Amino acid sequence: MPLTREFKETVVELAKDHEFRVELLREAVENYLVQGDVSAGNALLRDYLNATGSFEEVASDLKVHVPSLRRMVSDKGNARSRNLFNVIRVCLAREGINSLQALT
Repeated sequence: MPLTREFKETVVELAKDHEFRVELLREAVENYLVQGDVSAGNALLRDYLNATGSFEEVASDLKVHVPSLRRMVSDKGNARSRNLFNVIRVCLAREGINSLQALT
């Protein structure tokens, strides 16, 4: 189901808040590691990347092409754990988070 323009604009507006961005990342990590829900984790990570407009920057940091990064976090994305953990690491670093304790 495609997102409505209003929803996208709302998420982008909310993503101006550091706490909201951190919560998106926390929820993504929790879904991946605690719930075992890769689809939900991908959706939350994709929302973070879209809302912050950081696909290009994160892809550059990881030395991958933007389409590859988009595929990793797509609905049917099946990224290797090393790649996925690197995406999470770069996103957390963008928010100044260097410890999982900061996510709690």
